[in-house]
Amino acid sequence: MDEVIPGILHWTAKHPNIGADVSSYLLTDSGTALDPLLPEEGRPDGIERAVLTVRHHARSTPDLGVPVFVHRSGLHEFEGTDLDVRGYDAGDELVPGVRVLPFGRICPDDAVLHIAAGDGVLAFGDGLINYGELGHPPDRYIGDDPEAIKADIVDGLVPLLDEDFDVLLFAHGEPVASGGKALLRDFVESRR
Repeated sequence: MDEVIPGILHWTAKHPNIGADVSSYLLTDSGTALDPLLPEEGRPDGIERAVLTVRHHARSTPDLGVPVFVHRSGLHEFEGTDLDVRGYDAGDELVPGVRVLPFGRICPDDAVLHIAAGDGVLAFGDGLINYGELGHPPDRYIGDDPEAIKADIVDGLVPLLDEDFDVLLFAHGEPVASGGKALLRDFVESRR
């Protein structure tokens, strides 16, 4: 487990369904786990809730025994489960300092979170990945018209540049601990 910046821990674990390493985070001040897939060494201490950036990121949440926050448009995924699932919408503050931004590009429940830590943090669900460089998810995961969806993702990133942030977190890929705003701006400009 690594510290991205003070108050944000990061770890990776191999996702059993997709066979790739995925990223999870713990906001230590609030006990908020983002897209948690428990690491081999076990559950980090202090998890009080889980926030999913996309409904498909339930991962280890059934094992945590804590409330699970998911975008309201993704609640159907949890019907008939025993999980304590709570819906959220763009504009909601899930815990002090964690705000949901409008996004929903790959699917309506694909969220971006703004986290008031350090110089500001954006946490991405499935809309953006970082495996050595910022990019789009593979075409097979983003619908029938990947090029149109990629263009829509880029359009959705533009208003995010008005937020205060320097750090980027990704459910798929490595976090960017500094320089994230410039990196995101360069990505957007290279695709417009």
